[in-house]
Amino acid sequence: MKYIITGATGHLGSQIFKELLKLVPSTDVTAGVHTVAKAKHISDTGAGVVPIDFLQEDSLIKAFQDKDVLIYVPSKSHDSFSRVTELENVVQAAQKANLGHILAMGFIADQANNPFDLSAFYGYLPRRLASSGIPYTIVRNGLYADPLVPYLPELIERKNVIYPMNDQALSFISLNDSSEAFAKVAATPELLENGRIYTLTQSRNYTMPQLAEVLSEVAGSPIGYQPVSLNEFGEIYNDGNEGHMLSSMYDAGGRGLLNVVSDDYQKIMGRPATGLKEFLIKNYKK
Repeated sequence: MKYIITGATGHLGSQIFKELLKLVPSTDVTAGVHTVAKAKHISDTGAGVVPIDFLQEDSLIKAFQDKDVLIYVPSKSHDSFSRVTELENVVQAAQKANLGHILAMGFIADQANNPFDLSAFYGYLPRRLASSGIPYTIVRNGLYADPLVPYLPELIERKNVIYPMNDQALSFISLNDSSEAFAKVAATPELLENGRIYTLTQSRNYTMPQLAEVLSEVAGSPIGYQPVSLNEFGEIYNDGNEGHMLSSMYDAGGRGLLNVVSDDYQKIMGRPATGLKEFLIKNYKK
C-alpha cells in the first residue's frame, strides 16, 4: 500500500511516520508538509516529500493521487471553524483523487454536549467521513500524558495540581503509544476497518487527587489538589492565546466528558498501554 501522512513534522505526525517506517518500506510512504526545505530528514529516509497547503485544494489533490491510505493528522489550530474548513478541503480533494482510505486522528472530547473549543471539529469528523463515500477509520486519543513531564517542576513549586476538574477523572495516553497504535492500524488491513473508531487510553483514569498522588510519588515532593476557577486557569495559561481553549477542555473534564477508558490499545498492540506512573518515571529527570 502507498501511504501519505500529513503533519509529519509535528509532534504526533513525526512519531507516526517513524513508527510506520518500522512496518512498511520507506518508499511506500510520502509526507505531506508545508515547507519541503524543512523536511530533509524525512527524504533522507527514502520516503517521499510533497508540498501541501490545507487551504489549496489543488495541492491536496496532487498529493493524494495514487495513494491507498491518507493518515490525516490535523494542523494545530485553536478553533473548530479552521479545522472544519481544513477537513472539508481534505475530504473533497480525497474524493477527486480517488483516495483509497482515510485514517484520521480523533480525540475523546467529541460528544454533542462537550464545551471544549475543538469539540465541534472532533464531533464533525466522524460524521463527515461517514458521508464522504471514502472508507475511513478514526483513532481517538485520550489526553496526552507527555505535557505532564515539563509541567512537573511548576507543580512542585505550586505544591498543587490546579486543574478546574471538580471530582471528575481524566484519561491519558502517551504520544509514543498513540503513534505505535496509529502505525499498526495503518499497516494492518485487518485493523484498517471501514467505519471503525478506536479509542486509545491507558487502562485506568485519574481523579485529580489520584493524579496528584502519582505526581508526588514521581517528583518526590508533596503535590496536592487545589483547583482554580475556569476563568483563572485560562488567564494563567494564556500564552499564545490558548487560555480559553485549555480552560474549555477542563470544563469538559469537570463534566465527566474526558474520563473514558478503553482496551482498544491492547487489542491493537497485544499489550496494555504504558501506565501513567511508569511513563512519568521513565521520562521525568529530577
